[in-house]
Amino acid sequence: MSARKARTEAAAAGAAPVDSKEKDVKIPVEAVDDTEANEAAAAEAVENQVEDSNKEATMTEDEMVEAAIRAGEEAADNDFKLKFEQAQKELADVRSELDAAAEAQKAAEDKAKDATERTARLQADWENFRRRTANERIAERERATEKLVTALLPVVDDIERAIDHARSQELSDDFKQFVDGVDAVHAKLLDVFAHEGVEPIDPKGEAFDPLEHQAVGRVEDAAQYDETVNDVYQKGYRMADRILRSAMVTVTYGGEKRPAPEPEAAPEDAAADTAESTEE
Repeated sequence: MSARKARTEAAAAGAAPVDSKEKDVKIPVEAVDDTEANEAAAAEAVENQVEDSNKEATMTEDEMVEAAIRAGEEAADNDFKLKFEQAQKELADVRSELDAAAEAQKAAEDKAKDATERTARLQADWENFRRRTANERIAERERATEKLVTALLPVVDDIERAIDHARSQELSDDFKQFVDGVDAVHAKLLDVFAHEGVEPIDPKGEAFDPLEHQAVGRVEDAAQYDETVNDVYQKGYRMADRILRSAMVTVTYGGEKRPAPEPEAAPEDAAADTAESTEE
């Protein structure tokens, strides 16, 4: 018996007599059909639940284990995917931080390299400045010494002429002592010159050198080589590699040509010659 039919009979049994004059109540067909469809769907759902319960009740232990394993695998797979996505995001963040750190490191290295190069240039500039300043001080000192020596050269010439003239005369013992004292002063002055690197140029009997000698006359003398310094009227002086004053000399002519100087022997050859002389 259907539920609709049961309700109809119950209503008929408990209902009061109906006046024949009253009109019959008409139920829409569509409403009846919807009620029947809902009742059928509910009945079908109940049957499906009953079937599912029956199926679960009839599952074997192995099937239940297999179903549990599948459920666990699905849950583990979902958890793994979630953790993998999270790890991928963390890895991307770490890579971004590494890239930023690498850029910062490169910038710091470039800055350090630039600072090192600037320091090296400043050090080189300082060394060049110090060396140049030292050379300039030495050059200035030499120029000052050169000026002083050049100014004293006429005084030295006068002292030498006075000594030479005094020694060519007949002198008393007291005057000889005075001349000897002046000569001692002259020697001390030359020692001071030597300490400053000043050397006299007295080329008597040497070959004429136009770079160091100033010829003021020529003397014919066949007994000497041609272009030999015969007399020195005034000594010259040099300081290091500079000529402070050229020597004033007379030069001979009419003699033989001076032979070319022999080339200097190398240090090894000189050592070998010395060893041979020792063996002999």
